[in-house]
Amino acid sequence: MNNQKPNVIIIMADQLRYDAIGTYTPNLNELKKESVVFNRAYCASPLCVPARGAFFTGRYPNETGCLINPWTEQDRMHGMVKDGTPHLYQLMEKHWDSWHTGKQHLFYNQKPELQAESQTHWDTEASYKDFLLEHGKQAPGGPKFTGLVPEMVTGQHTTVRSYSIPAMDCYTEGLDYFFDGYITNRSLDALTSRDNEKPLFLSTMYLAPHPPYHLPEPWYSMIREEEIELPDNVGVWYPDQSPLQMYNLTGVLGTRYSREEWRSIWAKYLGLVNLLDDGIGRIIGELKRQNLYDNSLIIFTSDHGEMLGSHRLWQKMCMYEESVRTPLWIKFPSDYVPAVSESNEVVSSIDVLPTLCDFLGLERPESLSGKSLMPLVKGTSLEREAVFIQYDGNGSLGNFQRSVVKGQYKLIADLFKDETFLELYDVVSDPQETTNLAVSGSHNQELNQLVAILKNHMEMTGDHIALESDQVKLSSGQVTN
Repeated sequence: MNNQKPNVIIIMADQLRYDAIGTYTPNLNELKKESVVFNRAYCASPLCVPARGAFFTGRYPNETGCLINPWTEQDRMHGMVKDGTPHLYQLMEKHWDSWHTGKQHLFYNQKPELQAESQTHWDTEASYKDFLLEHGKQAPGGPKFTGLVPEMVTGQHTTVRSYSIPAMDCYTEGLDYFFDGYITNRSLDALTSRDNEKPLFLSTMYLAPHPPYHLPEPWYSMIREEEIELPDNVGVWYPDQSPLQMYNLTGVLGTRYSREEWRSIWAKYLGLVNLLDDGIGRIIGELKRQNLYDNSLIIFTSDHGEMLGSHRLWQKMCMYEESVRTPLWIKFPSDYVPAVSESNEVVSSIDVLPTLCDFLGLERPESLSGKSLMPLVKGTSLEREAVFIQYDGNGSLGNFQRSVVKGQYKLIADLFKDETFLELYDVVSDPQETTNLAVSGSHNQELNQLVAILKNHMEMTGDHIALESDQVKLSSGQVTN
């Protein structure tokens, strides 16, 4: 291996809406201009742990076995990637000087950073806690930023858990002690401490703009409410959206807030977006200072999105565009000229690993569901019928949702107890998903086709739940065949 291999930089935001990029992201705007932009990219799950399990393995959650955040002991095994499943760090660290900084939500029974054979330099949440303790500083967040919600455990009984609410306050310890400031500083340390005899692999996993909205100045006060133009669907509950959302954290918390209350919440969220952008700008600046930028492949994405009041919902954990559609950009080394600057084909986060295998010449693991995006980069098409998304509950198994996106249409199946509710949207002409086409009967052909495709995917990937026709109801009381 020689130094002609490109450096590889992955920058992942957490809970970043695809439409939050623009006014408050000057550094990302510049990176976007130099990248191939995949305009219709989707996460594999709208939840941190299963989303990252899929991203770093190139497999759907059903295939990795990682379905939830493993916060409840009874369901903990459902938050772990199956032992023996190859992941990207293992592939890269064989020949790249491999570094991870920030949020580490790639979970196995034994965490990758604790495995003796790992050659990656790991700086994680545990490192951050030690850093704060050493300097006598408090972490952002705390009880005032959480609220109580009901949650199903093992899909059978209800418990009460504490999760984030959109409370807001100024974090007075300063940027260097804020999680994302720490991540930026550790990423800069990696760039200066790297092994110059090898190409660099840097995986920078930001927390922003994930709550809590406990952010330092100047970002806390940076954006005024009157500056914000809210999307039309913020604070609106549409008549034909799934009522089963009211059993989920998204609806339990999200419906408490009015459209005007969401405006003030958006101001803090976008402050975090700008803080994220500032950190990314510092990393790119250091790459350029060290003359690494031109020979670097940079991937920018988010693990999933954020509802932020759209459909009167909060956080992610659902299948609407704001929750599951993500930015996905690839900036190639300067000696490679892509045939296109953007693609409108439907792609998935599980495609990143096979794309890297293809471009870098890595040995591709067997049985990947993800597809290399290089055909799109080269101006040809991708042979794929559809992409799939799933949700199985937050901290335990309980609320189940499945989705398939094919062309302009998205099918959502929302399941709770013995009910299943269907939604069908034309997300090209109706990106805010205001009109559920499953209700009118005018799109039964598309509806039944997508139901069949989804059921086949669930069966082929060994899904632990089934989509039963006699349980599938529409808001009009109709039953699909």
